[in-house]
Order: sequence, then C-alpha cells, then structure tokens
Amino acid sequence: MAMESQTHHHHPLIAKRKVITRTISGIDDELHSFRSWLRWMCVDQSNAFTFCLSWLVFIIFAISIPFFSHFYLACSDCDNRHARPYDKLVQLSLTSIATLSFVCLSQFVRIYGLRRFLFFDKLCNESETVRTGYTQQVNSSLKMVFIFVAPCFAAEAAYKIWWYSSGATRIPFLGNVIVSDAVACILELCSWLYRTVVFFLVCVLFRLICHLQILRLQDFAQVFHVDSDVEFVLREHLRIRRHLRIISHRYRIFILWALILVTASQFASLLDTTRPKADLSIFKTGELALVSVSLLAGLMILLRSATRITHKAQGVTCLATKWHVCATIESFDPPDVDTETPPVGVAGNQVFGGDGSSSDNEDVGSEDDLDNTKLIPAYAYSTISFQKRQALVSYFENNSAGITVYGFMLDRTSLHTIVMIEMSLVLWLLGKTVGIS
Repeated sequence: MAMESQTHHHHPLIAKRKVITRTISGIDDELHSFRSWLRWMCVDQSNAFTFCLSWLVFIIFAISIPFFSHFYLACSDCDNRHARPYDKLVQLSLTSIATLSFVCLSQFVRIYGLRRFLFFDKLCNESETVRTGYTQQVNSSLKMVFIFVAPCFAAEAAYKIWWYSSGATRIPFLGNVIVSDAVACILELCSWLYRTVVFFLVCVLFRLICHLQILRLQDFAQVFHVDSDVEFVLREHLRIRRHLRIISHRYRIFILWALILVTASQFASLLDTTRPKADLSIFKTGELALVSVSLLAGLMILLRSATRITHKAQGVTCLATKWHVCATIESFDPPDVDTETPPVGVAGNQVFGGDGSSSDNEDVGSEDDLDNTKLIPAYAYSTISFQKRQALVSYFENNSAGITVYGFMLDRTSLHTIVMIEMSLVLWLLGKTVGIS
C-alpha cells in the first residue's frame, strides 16, 4: 500500500518535469533568430557583460551621437538648402521613443526572459494548430520590422548622403574632411537605424503576442461546435483572460507613454510647420516627415493589435449566445407531421439545414470561427441543460476580455475616442496658428 502511494505521488512529478524540460531554451530552438537579433542589436542582457554592453551601445547611438549631430553638425551658418531648422525636434522625438522602447524591452528580457515573455513556455499546453501558426508568425515577425524600417531608412540614407556629399559641413575631426564626413554620415545613419528598429521591435513583439491570443481564441471557438462540458469551457476562457491581463500589465506603461510621446511629437511638428515664416521645403522637412511616419506606423501597430485581440475576445460572447440560441431551438421537437402540417423551416428537422446565407452570395469579408454569420448545428446539446448554457452566456456578457491600459479597455470604441480627441486638439491648434475656426 505504501509502495502504491509512493508510486502515485511520483507520477505527477514526472509529468511536471517533462513539461519543464519542454520549455527549456536551446541554442537552435524556435527563438534562435530572435536571440540573434537581440544580440546583434545589443539588447540582450542575459549576463553582466551583455548588460553593460547593451547600455553602452544605447548611450552611444541614442544619446551621444544625436547630441553631437545637433550641436556640432547641424551647420547653422549653411546655405538655405542645407539648414536643418527642425533637427532638434527630430532628435528629441527619436531619442525619447527609443529610450522608452529600450527601457521596456530591457525589462522584459531581463525579468521574464525571451521565451517566457513570448509565452513559448505555455505552448506545450496548446493544440498543434496554435503551435504551428504561432511559430510561423514568429519567423515572419522580423520580416515585418524590415518592411517598415527599410523604406524610411533608404530615404534617410539618401538625404544624409546628399547632405554630406554636397559640402554642408566641413569639420575635420579626423584630420581629413572627406573621411570625417563619411564617418559622421555613417554614425548618424546607424543612430537613426538603431533608435527606429528598437521602437519597431517592441511594437512587433506586442503584435506577435496578440496574434498568439487570437490563435488561442480561434481554437477555443471549436468548443462550441462539439459536445463540451461547461466547466471545461469556463476554465479555458479564464486561462485566456489571465494571459490577456498579463499582457496588459506588461505593456500598459509602454502603450500609454508611446501614445503620449507620439502625440506630443506630432503636435510639436504641427506647431513648428504652421508658423507664418516656416520653410516647408523637402530639404528641411524631409527628416521630420520620415520621423512622423515611423512613429505613427509603430503606434498604429500597437493600437491595431490591441483593438483586434479585444474584438476577437468580445466575439466569444456573440458566439456563445448564438450557440445557446441554436441549442435551445434544437431542443424543441418538431410537431407531428402525421397530424399537423409543420411550419416552414421546421419540416424534416431542417432548422440548421442552411449556412445562414443560402440566398446571399455577397462578399462579407474574411470570416473565422469567432466572427461569422453561420448557424451552429447541434450535436449533443441534450447533455447540457438550459440553465448551464444561460449561466455561461451571462458570464461571457459580464466578463469581457481584452487588452486594457490601467483599466481602460482598448477596443474600437476607445480607438474612435482617441481619434476624436486627437482631431479636436489638431483643430484647436490650427485655430491658434493659421486661424481655422
């Protein structure tokens, strides 16, 4: 009896040990490319050496080089085409958002670790569909960073090369004017690339984590197409809600301050460019436009990812309600066809014979298991009572899930509110500068 009890106690430990072994990071695992990217960006802070190196690179490329560029290379006495009146705003915008991104990314990697931060330690509990889709998304995430950064960097490189090659500055700090200009141009481009990539990297990581939750919600939607136990459905939804709260807690500071910094940068740019004597030539405002496009693109990645996962999470309520309605209708037997003519749509038990759009072939956009207009066929709903289904639907209606920032849900309504507030501030500012009423 003691041997059986001892054996019984050993089995959970062995199973638990297997799960932990599955989540240990290897050299050539799914995150090998991400780790290489972090090391190349000098953001990896896994030990004391990389921690010091990471902060040294950040101070050089995010603070020292922009400071040197603005105060020593801005060339205030240059001709009209080579003057850079908006350089201070450009440097402050990029440095502030890069500082926020670097601090948050460093905290994420140092405290949680890359594998835990990206929820790879939880994938062993997910289905094969979720694991495959998430791994594919991880492999394509770095390509997205390149897609966003490459066009702006090409334009910035073309402008810097023209600016230095046309003789805008002649500070021979290396003894030779040509060599000095080439080194200064390369350092400025590296600084711009470093600050922009760090910002986009944090935004793309947030999008990647949100995509994992969307895959999990789509997989969770399958429970309404089979005979599932209410307790199992509730436990799965609580697990998804917990992960969404974890994501919200980790990213709330970054999302809030990114919104504040990008808004402040755009309003400062609008204020400077709408002055009565402002020069809006491409040679002067080109850099400012590139910075504005980069910051707005990163902010849109954050807001779109947050609102998309919130919309999908709230779509579970609609799906559960539809499941409850279909199961309730199916639970009523059709009338006796021998004694009474059955109503249209009930004969032959064809309540769910169509797909909800039998006479409508219009394009309704992309649909998935969470967001579609098809009826749910009943399989074995007799095993779930009406009271249990009603209680589950009431739970979904009163416990909405999604990404929150200090208690405020980031859904489409919140996004519309942000846009209207921003538009009101823009019109107010234009009314003060150019006289729009």
